[in-house]
Amino acid sequence: MHVKVQDVMTTDVTSVNGCTPFKDVAEVLINHEVSAVPVVDGEGHVLGVVSEADLLRKEEFKEQYYREGYQPPLRVRLRHRLGGREDSRRKAVGDTAAELMTAPAVTIRSQASIVSAMRLMDEHGVKRLPVVDAEGRLEGIVSRQDLLRVFVRDDAEIAEEVNRDILQRPLWSGPNDATATVDRGIVTLTGRMRLRSDAHLVTRLVQRVHGVVDVVDRLEWDTDDTPRWKSL
Repeated sequence: MHVKVQDVMTTDVTSVNGCTPFKDVAEVLINHEVSAVPVVDGEGHVLGVVSEADLLRKEEFKEQYYREGYQPPLRVRLRHRLGGREDSRRKAVGDTAAELMTAPAVTIRSQASIVSAMRLMDEHGVKRLPVVDAEGRLEGIVSRQDLLRVFVRDDAEIAEEVNRDILQRPLWSGPNDATATVDRGIVTLTGRMRLRSDAHLVTRLVQRVHGVVDVVDRLEWDTDDTPRWKSL
């Protein structure tokens, strides 16, 4: 139930150093079919990340910075302003990975949950995260595509986990005959449990299983032990 970054990350990672020329960085991105590449020092510490957007910034703002009268579209100018004029100028005239990269890099540890990785990507608007050790050295990389792997788990595998690790646990009050079936990631819970609170807790636990798209709750119960609001 707790898939970690180390379970889905790519360990065979291509990186560049700060002195790598612009064209060589572009060739790395193209040849390896990736949208970004980590920039590391001689000991493998992650210094930053160079993305396709960083490289395209040179062409996007070239005429403006070389005083040829180019006026970028409003959307681009707003992004430019929010991102920092000096940072955009540095990338537009940069010739090496160190001058082009976004730094510091947004990184994550391999022991972190994939939920943490998802939130970090969303918070910073990035599509991949370098995975580093305690010293900040590159161990791998995790992308949005890697995170999506949890949603293509086999239905039988999900059903086995739900039945074994949740429904058959000795946590519930009294015996129950609850079972789970899975179709395309959608879990249907059927059967009967002694307490209503247990049935509700089962549903919440199943929703947290990686690969579960949705839960259809058809559980019944013998005793409604949930608190009721009393009118004042």
